[in-house]
Amino acid sequence: MQEYIEVEFRSGRLGYYQNTQNLPLKPEELIIVEVERGEDIAQIVHLSICDKELDAQQTGKGYGIRRIATQEDIDKMRNLPSEEEKAASTFTDILQRYPFAMKLIETIYQFDGNKLTFFFTADGRIDFRVFVRELANVFRTRIELHQTTGRDEARRLGGFGMCGVQYCCGSFLKRFNQVTIKMAKDQNLAGNLSKISGPCGRLLCCLNFEEDFYLEESRDYPIPGTCVELKGKKMYVFKTDILNKRVHLSDENQAVMDMDLEAFKQLKVLTVPEIEIC
Repeated sequence: MQEYIEVEFRSGRLGYYQNTQNLPLKPEELIIVEVERGEDIAQIVHLSICDKELDAQQTGKGYGIRRIATQEDIDKMRNLPSEEEKAASTFTDILQRYPFAMKLIETIYQFDGNKLTFFFTADGRIDFRVFVRELANVFRTRIELHQTTGRDEARRLGGFGMCGVQYCCGSFLKRFNQVTIKMAKDQNLAGNLSKISGPCGRLLCCLNFEEDFYLEESRDYPIPGTCVELKGKKMYVFKTDILNKRVHLSDENQAVMDMDLEAFKQLKVLTVPEIEIC
């Protein structure tokens, strides 16, 4: 079975195609591909995708690659932003006649002009069926309205994170992975959620990147609540600092101290009955 290539469309959507014509494709090259209604331009992301990474729904319709983009195709693509800017302005003017509030994020024309997609954010669900019909009458093409999430809005608008680097979602991150509060707790970062949330209002994607490291390193550290004996006193672990290899302890009077992980391993861990006394 021939392998698939992965491409990214201008809308940010990923697609998968087989190179049945054996075209001499290269990474990051622009190609013209078949889509549901006509053809669109896309950039090659990967030249080979294994089966487990494929989404069956995205590869089951048998669309193919038309050709490698020519200079004429590239020039046409470069003219699309000006057309999209005009479409966005018209969208905003028409929207003013309707009672609902929508924030337009991005406007994308399909390469052949057979579809025009508006990405927007709004509070709650909106019945925009009449609005879509008016847009279709004005633009004389198929209209799609996509209500986006906070993460998708941040990806489309772009920007720089607190680390000073461009948003992960706006640069290399192609898929959003689930980020949970447990990951923040595993990394001792759950104390102040505002400091570990991105401009989208969701937990930082980088918590996902570092989770495996913290889970692996935490195997050498005691579980919070572990009771030990230090200089004749009962102490319990209330926090571990994996990056600095420190263990933080507290006694019955809430006096706190920290010590090196190797030094902690030399302490006597109290038995279950003794822990109950703690």
